[in-house]
Amino acid sequence: MSDRPIKQPGPDHPIHIHPTPGRVVVIADGAIVADSRATLTVSEADLPDVYYIPRADTDLSLLTPTPLKTYCPYKGEASYFSLPGEHGENAVWSYPKPFPAVARIKEYLAFYPERVEDIRVLPEA
Repeated sequence: MSDRPIKQPGPDHPIHIHPTPGRVVVIADGAIVADSRATLTVSEADLPDVYYIPRADTDLSLLTPTPLKTYCPYKGEASYFSLPGEHGENAVWSYPKPFPAVARIKEYLAFYPERVEDIRVLPEA
């Protein structure tokens, strides 16, 4: 990883991490994969917001680790997991050792919306 650039979020590439109001539920292949009231929303530059859900609020038995790894110069190296279902391959990612600027996402998982049935954000009752 020494030859990989490490960049800091800033005005040209902002990253904001904030608590998601309400409850986030992720459904894949008919099963509830995650259900959390402690989700973080990551707003990064001009990319769509991403919900990061604590591992503790995820049914980890439904995740299968894959060999895929990707690198983000702002967040670090991502690991991937597959879910059951037709589109579940590499549907979930996490940053096991995120860079200090985004350290809050450690122990959180994110889901590709197009690879799960639904990601529901429900208001607090």
